[in-house]
Amino acid sequence: MARFSYQDESVSDETLQQICPLTVTQNVIAGRWKIVILWHLSQTEMIRFSALLKKLPGISKGILTRQLRELEEDELVHREVYKVVPPKVEYSLTEQGQKFIPVLAAMQVWGKEFINKKIEIKK
Repeated sequence: MARFSYQDESVSDETLQQICPLTVTQNVIAGRWKIVILWHLSQTEMIRFSALLKKLPGISKGILTRQLRELEEDELVHREVYKVVPPKVEYSLTEQGQKFIPVLAAMQVWGKEFINKKIEIKK
């Protein structure tokens, strides 16, 4: 998926101010796994790559790596690399990532309400 970089120096401040905040948010969390990754990171202080991979059945190592790198680039996720053998990498939410937790919580509430409504319609 192509990503727009808001850090590109050729983009003027005026253009940045005209970009819809919802579009910015959509761009940051776009990706099949990003919301779920952020949710799992919000449930713990730090998590190792392998532990996160186990929590996401169906995702490949490559896709998880790419989604985490994009979240890191957007400053929602911090990547801590330990110089040990075997290599150890841990991920956590940044301050900006922590600010996104209420959005995740609201999405969870909305999702539960949506599911319950669908169940009621079936009855």
